[in-house]
Amino acid sequence: MFSAASNSLCSKPQVSDNDKKTFLRVFQLCDEGNKGYLSREDLKVAVVMLFGYKPSKLEVDSMLSSFMINTTGVTSDNFLKMMALKKAAQLSFGNQREIFSVFDVHCRGFLTLEDFKRAFRQVAPHLSERTVVEAFSFIKEARERGH
Repeated sequence: MFSAASNSLCSKPQVSDNDKKTFLRVFQLCDEGNKGYLSREDLKVAVVMLFGYKPSKLEVDSMLSSFMINTTGVTSDNFLKMMALKKAAQLSFGNQREIFSVFDVHCRGFLTLEDFKRAFRQVAPHLSERTVVEAFSFIKEARERGH
């Protein structure tokens, strides 16, 4: 079965001027003591303010390791980049879920081989059934291996 829970970003995130203003305003609000950077705790509060959830320790570690090398906190420039990536990831995931739901006609949260074949007949009728079955098998095996 093919699940809707995959996520990828292929393009550089686009940030509107409105988003930049919002991100910078949140940065300023969360920068306790006007230090010019956000600490780990400040960053958690900023994510709550912008996205409505408290990030896990693992997510914060990942964000910090991606943008901080031997520094005490996240600068406003790095914060803008981080939040642009988070927003793009959310939009990408939302688009993927919307597309997936079109093919999940039984609203089960996964696609069976028959669902997968039907979807490919609609969007790529030129592909052979063998190719579609191989693609399904590849995805199924990858998920079983934890990828």
